[in-house]
Amino acid sequence: MPGHLATVEFAIPEGELRFRASRSSGPGGQHVNKSSTRVEVLWNVRASRSLSPELRGKILERLAGRIDRNGVIRVVASSRRSQLENRQAAIRRLQSLIQQALREMKPRVPTAPPERAKQARIETKRKRAEIKRFRRKVIEEE
Repeated sequence: MPGHLATVEFAIPEGELRFRASRSSGPGGQHVNKSSTRVEVLWNVRASRSLSPELRGKILERLAGRIDRNGVIRVVASSRRSQLENRQAAIRRLQSLIQQALREMKPRVPTAPPERAKQARIETKRKRAEIKRFRRKVIEEE
């Protein structure tokens, strides 16, 4: 991805992942009404032994909107008809999410607009002010 330098590699032990299956929503007839194919994968970031304090801090900060108050991140997959396929999809999504959170960003280099752009902006504002000035009512004095 543009704007990124490196990705940190680490593995989440499968013992740290919890899985929950439930019925998927939406159309599907009898299959969807009977089968628990929707899969949630839950991972407790705060309690994980596979993370260094530095990595844990990055994940907690960058995925704060996805992590609940107990430090658990939840990813759901329900697009497939098979519980196994949804389980694999949920794990892939969790991996992708964590990899994105751990990517090192290039520091932003502040830039200034060119002088010509500043002049063009001021000129546009001046013309607009002139147009508005001509729209005003003229008060005639005797």
